[in-house]
Amino acid sequence: MELKEFIRNVPDFPKPGILFRDITPLLSAPLAFGHAIRLFADHFRDAKPTAILAAESRGFIFGAPLALELGAAFIPVRKPGKLPHETHRFEYDLEYGSDALEMHVDAIHAGSRVLLIDDLLATGGTIEACVKLVERCQATIVGCGFLVELTFLGGRKRLANYDVCSLIQYHDET
Repeated sequence: MELKEFIRNVPDFPKPGILFRDITPLLSAPLAFGHAIRLFADHFRDAKPTAILAAESRGFIFGAPLALELGAAFIPVRKPGKLPHETHRFEYDLEYGSDALEMHVDAIHAGSRVLLIDDLLATGGTIEACVKLVERCQATIVGCGFLVELTFLGGRKRLANYDVCSLIQYHDET
């Protein structure tokens, strides 16, 4: 099954000059969605993750079913103020400004084997922030998985020390 066939290209969204890669057609096709989860599971099963960590919100879509498939805990990473318990926080810079992510302090323990999952790898800022949260907990990152990778934006360079799996790659903006 060619997963790229389930990605819709939306020109000029969210602003002129941007070609948005819309994953919702894949999500609405149960066979394609299930196939994506199985591909992630097959790639990372031997890494034996004990936890799957995903940033809101689209990372949750892939992280939660993958956690079930691999028998691992699911760890949600959220924007500030969205989690009800004490959190670890990591602030990071964006092209124009900054952002932050939080995770419950008891979500990951030293020695945990953590797999990071998201829908998209672009510049790598969000996933790098997730890496920093995991490192604070003295856990081991066993890999990083993405449905879509925009290779021309170079995000993979930030993850050079990890096993990176992207199911769909775009090598230019067209």
